[in-house]
Amino acid sequence: MNKAELITKIAEEAGITKVQASTALSTFFEGVQKTLKKGERLTLVGFGTFSVSKRAARKGRNPFTGEAIKIKAKKVAKFKASKELSGKI
Repeated sequence: MNKAELITKIAEEAGITKVQASTALSTFFEGVQKTLKKGERLTLVGFGTFSVSKRAARKGRNPFTGEAIKIKAKKVAKFKASKELSGKI
């Protein structure tokens, strides 16, 4: 399922227009992004938890040349499904 299909499903299930569903979904995404940017966690009971994890700097290899390279440290978004969601899959 892609974003457009999800918007269509939300609109049908909630009895709203696709524009309203798209706005709601975009607002949700923005809320998640803002929360993670602050370094905070977002927990949706029964669904899961979004959080930020720090990935340390490390050495890697260029797959084409085999040359050793440095990979910078960075923050990455993580999602951990709740037991309830995991049980339904």
